[in-house]
Amino acid sequence: MFKNYLKVTWRNLLKNKGFTAINIAGLAVGMASAALILFWVQNEVSYDQFHEKKDRLYQMYNRSVFDGKLWCWGTTPKVMRSSLKQDYPQVEQVARTTNANFLFTIGDKHLTLAGNHTDPDFLTMFSFPLVKGNAKTALNDMKNIVLTEKTAKKLFGDQDPMGKTIKIDSTDYFTVTAVMKDLPNNTRFDFEYLMPWSYLEKTDNYVDKNWGNNSVQTWALLKPGVTEAAVNRQVKNITRSHSDIKDIDVFMHPATKWHLYSKFENGKIVGGKIEAVRLFSIIAGFILLIACINFMNLSTARSEKRAKEVGIRKVVGASKTSLISQFLGESIMISLIAGVLALVIVQVSLPGFNNLTDKKLFIPWESTTFWLLCLSFIIFTGVLSGSYPALYLSAFRPVKVLKGTFKAANAAISPRKVLVVTQFTFAIVLIISTIIVREQLEYAQNRDTGYKKNNLVYTFMSGNIGKNYALIRNELLTSGAATAVSKTSAPMTEGWSDTWGFSWEGKNENEKLDFNVYNTDGSFTKTMGLKVIEGRDIDADKYPSDSLAILLNEASVKVMGFKQPIGQIVKNGDTKLTVVGVVKDFILQSPYEPVRPMVIQGPKSWFNVIHYKLNEKNTTAANLKLAEAVFKKFNSEYPFDYHFVDDEYAKKFKDEQRTGTLASLFAGLTIFISCLGLFGLATYMAQNRIKEIGVRKVLGASVMGVTSMLSKDFLKLVGFAFLIATPLAWYFMHSWLQGYTYRVPISIWVFVSAALVTTIISIVTVSFQAVKAALTNPVKSLRSE
Repeated sequence: MFKNYLKVTWRNLLKNKGFTAINIAGLAVGMASAALILFWVQNEVSYDQFHEKKDRLYQMYNRSVFDGKLWCWGTTPKVMRSSLKQDYPQVEQVARTTNANFLFTIGDKHLTLAGNHTDPDFLTMFSFPLVKGNAKTALNDMKNIVLTEKTAKKLFGDQDPMGKTIKIDSTDYFTVTAVMKDLPNNTRFDFEYLMPWSYLEKTDNYVDKNWGNNSVQTWALLKPGVTEAAVNRQVKNITRSHSDIKDIDVFMHPATKWHLYSKFENGKIVGGKIEAVRLFSIIAGFILLIACINFMNLSTARSEKRAKEVGIRKVVGASKTSLISQFLGESIMISLIAGVLALVIVQVSLPGFNNLTDKKLFIPWESTTFWLLCLSFIIFTGVLSGSYPALYLSAFRPVKVLKGTFKAANAAISPRKVLVVTQFTFAIVLIISTIIVREQLEYAQNRDTGYKKNNLVYTFMSGNIGKNYALIRNELLTSGAATAVSKTSAPMTEGWSDTWGFSWEGKNENEKLDFNVYNTDGSFTKTMGLKVIEGRDIDADKYPSDSLAILLNEASVKVMGFKQPIGQIVKNGDTKLTVVGVVKDFILQSPYEPVRPMVIQGPKSWFNVIHYKLNEKNTTAANLKLAEAVFKKFNSEYPFDYHFVDDEYAKKFKDEQRTGTLASLFAGLTIFISCLGLFGLATYMAQNRIKEIGVRKVLGASVMGVTSMLSKDFLKLVGFAFLIATPLAWYFMHSWLQGYTYRVPISIWVFVSAALVTTIISIVTVSFQAVKAALTNPVKSLRSE
């Protein structure tokens, strides 16, 4: 019996090659699209879930009220680790991490690599396996270092790195004590090597015991059986009990929520990456559903041609169950063929998809679990797409069918029409969403930054740059490479420091305000192209007292309530700072959020970066060549490293760009799959009405008239889909935009554009078959009459 069903199924597929091809193509594209999204979803939900002790791992967080809102942040004081280890027996291990950026020298090889300083507990708390070395002892000595496999190969090639010596920043020598497997692509950590925390304390020349300096990340491993709630109650007051800071609470954020639930509002978790995971999971489901709808529509549309087959089978004794089994078998076979084709599409598409999503996804061909999931996915798709046609076809009554009185229903509302409307509703929602995401992106990109990004470059102060800064600055200017140079605490696109420690006359002592802190040595406004609204720039060469001078941005002047800011005294602890100028607000961090209050401090500060404005009279290449010669002259052992501010600023939009590109891609695929089904339906309807078309043409109907007659029913369905999609798209995108303070308004033209795009695509799809049918010679279609 099974063999007979298989033969019948295969013959039916070959007999209707066109519809079979459309079904397979639609299902394959839909399955491949859904599979790509599900690979991405699986990667997102598995972030840091491979750690064996993940259920006991936590990151320490702070919580306090600023500007009337309860804020949470994941940086903590360096000294918190010792208190957690000594005073809280529920805590088994604690490790801190902070960035490390050093020049590695081996022979003639010089490489600047990014890593982490951390404590010895790190390697036993987290499941980053070592291929060589002992996790318990690898970081015990101050001059030990752990390399990833990739870094070890960069430095030593194919040699065994264990026990080898590396020169760090031309001052110290480290011994390789372990080699770690390269980090997986589903972890929040990103380092090329690990160095002991004790070395950081040696280079800083002190052990930071300031509970107000939140500058590192602290990770804690609880003992088995200890609950998060119990420890949270105890660590809540750890900062209060060790300092005079009485308004900060400490809590633990579990590893199971680090990636997906990292967004806090008013002190509580409100989401994070989980929102994108849910969104794209829904999109994957709808794309697969749309592909299945194509199958349902085409199968039920061909019901008249299969009605006699069903009638005869029932007359000779076939049960409804056996007919359902046969039709489901056909759909599963189509799904199987489509599944194989989908795997090919996925494999070919993965490099581009990885580039788009910044992932390293792959198909685990050797995994038995993967193949079981694939088979389940294929069977599920086959059953989903074939269930309705199977029930529909098996319900035909043999008496009516064999008498020739059977006719397919042509009701105003039919399952087939509902399915077509469903397809296009989802497609239109995606089109509208894509347009709005693009608009929001452009809106933020076009926002005035407040400074001039073009030709602005920065270099980190590594090696001897700090010591030779005055000479480097002078030669950059005299060589003609730059027209302005300024030393700063951070890149112009990043805020590395903030404080709530400022005070001034008239400040409400009960109000806690947080300020971004930025440092400069002078020529700041000239180098950055900032507009000075009042006063002047900081200039310690001309005004020696400017070592304690500050600039305020407009937001700071507003919150401080200064009517005449120039000359005002602002205290930072016991230090008195004098306001010498006010600059126009400029975007330091997110282009989607309001500019925060900022205090720009003078030369008596710390510095990490040199900014320089390239000379516009020269080409960029010529300027960089001159600049490289200057840096090589005064910092010869280090490679010349530079960053364009406009490139770094553009990176702030990468998440929205990725969302917009993915939305565009899936909107296009949805339209393609929907139109594929529409094309098949139009083809079938044209074939069914070929004699009617012949009669109409004999009676004088024009090609345009026949085309319009065949197209209008489909266009009505698309129009109805638009009416349903419009409020849905508005609701979803309105909710999405609420996450941005600076957001684009939703314009009517967005919906008009979506309607036009969908209508034009539908007309082109349907009209191709409609015109072809209308041009058919009526003699051929009516010959049998």
